[in-house]
Amino acid sequence: MFVQSAHALTTSADALTLHGLAHATLFFAERPHRVVGPLRSATFIAQWGAGDNSFAVDPPNAVVSFLAAGDAVPEDVTLVLRDPQLRGDTLTDTIEVLDGTLPAQAGPCSLFIDPLGRPLSPVSVAGLQRRDRRDDRRERRW
Repeated sequence: MFVQSAHALTTSADALTLHGLAHATLFFAERPHRVVGPLRSATFIAQWGAGDNSFAVDPPNAVVSFLAAGDAVPEDVTLVLRDPQLRGDTLTDTIEVLDGTLPAQAGPCSLFIDPLGRPLSPVSVAGLQRRDRRDDRRERRW
């Protein structure tokens, strides 16, 4: 899973724009390896089309979570992301909304991107290799 956070979002009929995008996109994987770490957001976007089964070939599903005005509890919105464009700390994705309703604008937000079905990224593989070496060293000490 990849997570991108921003200070605010704006939307149009077919676009989601994150304003004040965090410099790092976080990644994590569940069991059995439980890998977690940061990746520069610019690097994540630059690698969007890399590989045979890239996000450019098979666009990922994502959930955008945001804070609503006042005490209202906002709904999460499920969408498909395509063609990300990063300019400074502003990221615009072409989107297809699958479930929910996006507001025209909102405050702090997070975008959870699902890489299901994709091969591990080079960063994940490197992380797994580092973790495996650490685990091997710990086992030898016992």
